[in-house]
Amino acid sequence: MAHPSVGVSPGSSSRLRTLRSDGTPVYRYERRPGVPPVSVVCFDAEGAHAGFPPVHRHAHDFLVLVYVEDGVGSFSVDGPKWPLRPGQVHAVPPGQVIDVSAVIGLTRCRAWSVAFTPDAVPALAAVSPLAWATHPLLAMFAPGSGHGLVVESDRARWSAWLTDLSEELAEPHRLGAGEVVAGLLTRVLVAAARLAPPASVGAPDPLVEQVFNQIEATFCEPVTVGDVARALGYTPGHLTTVVRERTGRPLLEWITERRMNEVRRMLRETDLPLGVVAARTGLRDATYLVRRFRDRYGITPERWRRSQRAG
Repeated sequence: MAHPSVGVSPGSSSRLRTLRSDGTPVYRYERRPGVPPVSVVCFDAEGAHAGFPPVHRHAHDFLVLVYVEDGVGSFSVDGPKWPLRPGQVHAVPPGQVIDVSAVIGLTRCRAWSVAFTPDAVPALAAVSPLAWATHPLLAMFAPGSGHGLVVESDRARWSAWLTDLSEELAEPHRLGAGEVVAGLLTRVLVAAARLAPPASVGAPDPLVEQVFNQIEATFCEPVTVGDVARALGYTPGHLTTVVRERTGRPLLEWITERRMNEVRRMLRETDLPLGVVAARTGLRDATYLVRRFRDRYGITPERWRRSQRAG
């Protein structure tokens, strides 16, 4: 839990993206070229206190899964306190405000924090990001879920999976590390999804569904937040706020995420020049595409394409 979402100050796996109007910092997952967008931290309360930030309330735009091996305590997510007890699994979706100040008072706690972006999982990278919210692998992150309890006989397996995942990420460039990381993360998410209530994954919020349908229909064009809002009969400010409250991300980020998903698909599956890729994904030109891609993934589109072909 020494990840910024549940523990210490932000490290190499995240960076400050923006501040909300109430001053809450929002962190973005910071990608490293050639490294899966996954980080695993084992948190031990007896040795980790020095790293805690002076201000503990924050949010993030990626997903965090917490598994508690031992100890007791709590941390707050969007107000209510979540307990920390042996065998518990907690899923923290993007956008939720987290306060971990209570963790400092723990005398003994050992837990794991897995931070990742959905495209780290092959099954999720292959679908539109607009479908992530209802994907079975993310059932633990669905509204009304968020918690689960691993039975005692399965806890050693959870610890082994997370230990192996941490060891693979320690040497991410060695042969097969990316495939092993993807497999282990998928295994953990499957196990977490099986702990979620059966009805956790269902139809999205009706307004969110309308927004996502509109994005899906228009993202290949130079559509703006204002265009989407007007098409649905809302002001841009209002719709942006509502979408952020219900999904953890503002409207513009969902438009960008959908475009970047398509950009990656085209880079991976075609030899089209960047100017054509930009034109077909609603981006202005190749220069703008390169800037947005490098800001999001820490690598240029052409280098990313070559790495995919080499893999």
